[in-house]
Amino acid sequence: MSICQSYSSGARHDKIIPVEVVINGISLSYTDSGKPDAPAVVFIHGFPFDHTMWREQVALCEPSYRVITYDQRGHGKSGAGDGHYLFEFFIDDLFALLDHLKVPKAILCGLSMGGYTALRAIERAPERIQALILCDTRSEPDSNEAKIKRAANLRTIQKDGVPVFAESFLKAIFTPTSFSAKPDVVDQIRKTIVATSPQGLKGTLIALATRTDTTPFLSKIHVPTLIMVGDQDAVTPPAAAEGLHQGIGGSRLTVIPQAGHMSNLENSSAFNKALLSFLSSH
Repeated sequence: MSICQSYSSGARHDKIIPVEVVINGISLSYTDSGKPDAPAVVFIHGFPFDHTMWREQVALCEPSYRVITYDQRGHGKSGAGDGHYLFEFFIDDLFALLDHLKVPKAILCGLSMGGYTALRAIERAPERIQALILCDTRSEPDSNEAKIKRAANLRTIQKDGVPVFAESFLKAIFTPTSFSAKPDVVDQIRKTIVATSPQGLKGTLIALATRTDTTPFLSKIHVPTLIMVGDQDAVTPPAAAEGLHQGIGGSRLTVIPQAGHMSNLENSSAFNKALLSFLSSH
């Protein structure tokens, strides 16, 4: 039976009440659903979103997998702490959460910043990763241009506030078509960004600029890996996904048509088809 036969929307996941646990000195919000004894799939959101961006994918996977989502520090219902952290702290949080949930090995699915987290996690502890699903992400650290852009975003939040930052950010991550064809999806992400604490946003922008380069490790990744990217992604373009594909031996690359940086939301049918095909084959 196909995994997607039971659920076609995120309705069930909406009813899951997130749980909070203190991890590395901050309150981390997470959900844990699906089949408790099945392989664990951990969905890791990007910046500046939260776990709700994965609603549909979670509902699709629940019948056959243990499904875990969480709000990375500074996002959603998780605490931002003092806002002073490097990117390594995000990986510390992931492993501490897996330890708390008694998950020795997991399939990681991360989009954008979530992909950065997944790549650094497998570099640090490859024995804990069963498979990788890397969406609209890259392995290279921030270029000088990217660091300057993060500084500009931080200034916007400081001077103009989160709503102004959100409108600018939305134009970068969604295709122009999505604004007219999927206004509800765009509005969902808008509300998520605006609800994020300024301290969490600013702390994460600084942390993102401290990412290490995971490119040299790509050739050492030997777990099943699916790479997905929107064909119109302007943030982490298909060329970046091709670089991951060339670096990770035996990886599978799927370009999602009619999608920008938010490929799981802009063309969920194509994204879900590739996701479920990969999971069922491994």
